[in-house]
Amino acid sequence: MAALEHLLGITHPIIQGPFGGGLSSVELAGAVSDAGGLGSFGAHIMTADEITDLVAQLKRRTSRPFGVNLWVPIPGEEVPPTPLEWQGHVARVAGVLAELGLPEPELPEAGPSFESQIESLLAAQPPVISFVMGVPPAEVLAEAKARGIRTIGTATTSDEAVAVAEAGMDAVVASGSDAGGHRGAFLRPVEESLVGTFSLIPQVRDAVPIPVIAAGGIADRRGVVAAMALGADGVQIGTGFLATTESGASDVHKAALLSEEAKVTVLTRLFSGRHARAIPNRLIRELAAAEADVAPYPWQGHLMMPVRRAAGREGRADFVNLWSGQGAPLVRAQSAADYLCSLVE
Repeated sequence: MAALEHLLGITHPIIQGPFGGGLSSVELAGAVSDAGGLGSFGAHIMTADEITDLVAQLKRRTSRPFGVNLWVPIPGEEVPPTPLEWQGHVARVAGVLAELGLPEPELPEAGPSFESQIESLLAAQPPVISFVMGVPPAEVLAEAKARGIRTIGTATTSDEAVAVAEAGMDAVVASGSDAGGHRGAFLRPVEESLVGTFSLIPQVRDAVPIPVIAAGGIADRRGVVAAMALGADGVQIGTGFLATTESGASDVHKAALLSEEAKVTVLTRLFSGRHARAIPNRLIRELAAAEADVAPYPWQGHLMMPVRRAAGREGRADFVNLWSGQGAPLVRAQSAADYLCSLVE
């Protein structure tokens, strides 16, 4: 058995990307795990109690290994904007709010803390915990190891991969700039960390001794084979699984992934305050000039949440975050199990 499969207790070296914000589903993670890959669930916006319940649901859904993902906080991001700054951020999206018939959102309190999330997650003992946006505290990794939980970090550069390995994590995701959604550069600005997947894989392979998981733009068997040839031990795929029957993506999101529009993607901070790759829509195009002035994470996410929810209820793709990697033109609608089989056969 190859290193990654042995490490994670899986049959195939395929990891389903851990989507947050309602895009993950217990059914998707369970289907991927049952098919021999590693199903995953993004929990970065969940409370401690919700995480406890989530892991219990996943354990009931599948007897195979699965992973839960958290975002490592960046120091200072918990500091809210001033009331005057918040009003400026609201004013920039006033036209969108008015068109959807939404009131101006109040400045919210901070969401659940990383400390409460990871305490709950460690106590629930999922087989695997993965992290993005940085390296968690040493005591977190020590506790995970003591509980027999495997840990996976995420790197957008070879230097970040070294930081992940030196922290003692079990494996690292080499996340290329092709990837959809958030990648999570943490040593340099995102603009200085835009290394493409197939340039990043051999750099990370040469830099660290732990298993390397390639991610970004990989959507079919050809991409899997190419990643392995460059030194990857496995692959993590987001967009391809986002388009499957079991994913939590909305119908309008799935339709966009399968359309001609998915041939073009852009990096935007408009939905969360952090750079993420998405299919451009009306909101992204009309507010492009405001990119430099959006609220930082997580406050921009709070500002845009009612917009996303209202647009989602109305089936309006022009105002929702259509996360997508550059491999979207290669995906098609199918079950998670059928998709995974197509990647390994």
